[in-house]
Amino acid sequence: MQNLFRDPSNLGLSRYGWTETLDNDFAEHREAGLVPARIARVDRGLCDAVTESGPVRAGLTALYSPDPLLAPCTGDWAALRPGPAPELVALLPRSSTIVRSSASRSSHGQLLAANVDTVVIAVSLTVALDAARLERLLALAWDSGARPLIVLTKADLAADAAAVHAEASALAPGVDILVTSVTTGQNIDVLTALLNGTTVLLGPSGAGKSSLGNALLGDEVLATGEVRAQDGKGRHTTVRRELVPLPGGGVLIDTPGLRGISLYDAADGLEQVFAEIERLSEDCRFGDCGHDTEPGCAVQAAIRAGELTERRLNSYRKLLRENAWAASRTDARLRGERTNRQKAITTHLRATYKFRDQQS
Repeated sequence: MQNLFRDPSNLGLSRYGWTETLDNDFAEHREAGLVPARIARVDRGLCDAVTESGPVRAGLTALYSPDPLLAPCTGDWAALRPGPAPELVALLPRSSTIVRSSASRSSHGQLLAANVDTVVIAVSLTVALDAARLERLLALAWDSGARPLIVLTKADLAADAAAVHAEASALAPGVDILVTSVTTGQNIDVLTALLNGTTVLLGPSGAGKSSLGNALLGDEVLATGEVRAQDGKGRHTTVRRELVPLPGGGVLIDTPGLRGISLYDAADGLEQVFAEIERLSEDCRFGDCGHDTEPGCAVQAAIRAGELTERRLNSYRKLLRENAWAASRTDARLRGERTNRQKAITTHLRATYKFRDQQS
């Protein structure tokens, strides 16, 4: 059979991130008469997807799952059954996922995007930097397996962009930070050069995500809105996650503004965000040091020396507690689901045996 990845007709799909590795993994689906597709947008049981033949509106019934983390999501690669009523019938393994706790605060996670290479965290320079929010977004990004990139927006309206850049650098060691302005074009070319593969835009409403996205896309593709002067907050002009191709290659996923950023099983992300505290902890006298009043605490010594702030430690503790709480709720839900499945099996077996006894 012809290699789809090397087929010139598939160049449009490779623009969306299709690789030879994905193509090889898709062999079994291709033999079943299915074609590869990438989900661009999910909307009420249907989705907009991209195939080598172009865009298609497809059904998602075959992929229904009560667990939101297993449901189709923007950025997913899938196997599509073509025909008069196209339908996605299987999801390909994900290389990365951006997950937060659901807005309803249930024990389920909410999947924001899949198969992402770079997470651009948009932070407006027109309001005071919210350190706690940035730490949460960084934990979300690091835990996904993607590369975080902080973009400080609206530099043309900033009072002191350099000071905010320094503050963000202290919160995000090892993360690239760019000061940008869509109005003046400052560093938009640098940002474009840094992006490859799949990029997702994260940040609160009013941070300038959609304006930044339009600058990268070279056109007014994404809706933008006004921002309140008193607090820099904006309305949700992006109402759903959507994947669009970038002119120079790769794709961009714009997301609605995140009012709440609750963590969901993000232990690895927290280790990255608070790497300096993790390193200091290794030098504490006691392995179970709570970094409070214990003798020989390297973390408290760093605070006294001015190398670490009390706010930073408190933020670390708070996010650890929140993450542990989310993990415990997930474990409880999974135990409950296993119990319910076992009860259902037992009930079914009893009914079967009773029927057999009646027949004998």
